Amino acid sequence: MKTNVFIPSFVNKGNFMRTFLMVWMVCLSAIPSFAQFDTYFRNKTLRFDYIHGGNRDQEYFFFTELIEEPYWGGSTVSLIDENGYGNLMFKIFDEASGTLIYSRGYCTLFSEWQREKEATQISKGYPESLVFPFPKNKVRLEIYSRDREGNMNKKYEQLIDPSDYAIRKSRVSYPMFEVHYTGNSDQRIDIVLLPEGYGKEQRAKFEQDCAYFAEELFRYTPFKENKHQFNIRGVWVPSEDEGVTLPGEHVWRNTALGAKFYTFGSERYQMVDNFQRVRDVASSAPYDYIYILSNTQKYGGGGIYNFYGISAANHPDRTGKVYVHEFGHLFLGLGDEYVGGVDSEEFYPLKVEPWEANLTTLVAFEKKAWSKMVESGLSVPTPILQENKDKVGVYEGGGYVSKGVYRPWINCMMNNLHTIDEFCPVCKKAISDMIDFHCR
Repeated sequence: MKTNVFIPSFVNKGNFMRTFLMVWMVCLSAIPSFAQFDTYFRNKTLRFDYIHGGNRDQEYFFFTELIEEPYWGGSTVSLIDENGYGNLMFKIFDEASGTLIYSRGYCTLFSEWQREKEATQISKGYPESLVFPFPKNKVRLEIYSRDREGNMNKKYEQLIDPSDYAIRKSRVSYPMFEVHYTGNSDQRIDIVLLPEGYGKEQRAKFEQDCAYFAEELFRYTPFKENKHQFNIRGVWVPSEDEGVTLPGEHVWRNTALGAKFYTFGSERYQMVDNFQRVRDVASSAPYDYIYILSNTQKYGGGGIYNFYGISAANHPDRTGKVYVHEFGHLFLGLGDEYVGGVDSEEFYPLKVEPWEANLTTLVAFEKKAWSKMVESGLSVPTPILQENKDKVGVYEGGGYVSKGVYRPWINCMMNNLHTIDEFCPVCKKAISDMIDFHCR
């Protein structure tokens, strides 16, 4: 069918057609990703629960359950993860066509445990789960794991039929409230805050702590400049006991999520072993990221990429900084830039380039965005001198070891929480890029 376009006589027709075509091409370029989501997915979540188990040299995935959850809080545009972050990745393929329709990199507590000495002595399993948009048709799930040489290898595969009557509909529903709301979830980064160790009469305190989390997160660049691209919600579930379990001090408490300090024998490493329980509570709100506020004054917490973050809500000096530091781990897997703090030295094999944006072993440094940001005239590696204090270089010491692993700045929020109040330029760029990935 021929379509006639009326162009007034006073308009230059050549310029009009060029402008019209440019606008039309821009409009077309915006359509495919949304069309793909609508073609393959429904606007809710399918959750895949499994046990992640094994030992130092063996890794297994044991399927347990599929659960339908009511919200999809993620992007409907950035469906394929090409960031290269994480020790694991899962991929969703349309079974009929073989098309890759969704993927995400991530890390887990089990993967960290594999590097512990205990993993050479026993086998162990952790409850974990994956979430992705609810598919309209049969899909194939594949899980990949990064080996010690840095290669991703397929470890698990399963066909999923979304019409299967065995898919359980989530009946868990806890009160949800807005902390910071700026717009629809599909173009925002949605953070859900969960309470741990708050008693039945402490909801008001939890809501105040949620507000403080938002206040602190948006105090730091580049989060504060992108405040309008985040939603933050809280979900309320009380604990029978106030506070958090401290196994090393023989203190055991009955709490909503079962968090505890002394994870892997580290006094300040506070984590939750049962991630499925965390997902149960989080499903009461749309979310991309889960952060747990722990009702304790004891310093400590943890953050694992695309898994969850947790830290003390009541530390007298560094609550806000710890929130932001751990969120850096959770949001895009920024590595710790300090030396010490863990017993294992296997986190960063020196013959493999770390996938983290802010760490390098110089094996493939030239492939990182960081390599283009080194100050002109600085050598690589870069000497730690006062005159280089605010210059992007390649400074030895990071990833918990003093030799062989390098960081971008002499000091940064991922290194020193005592005196430093900002991220280095390399971390800022990586954070900004991840915000763009979610919100484009």
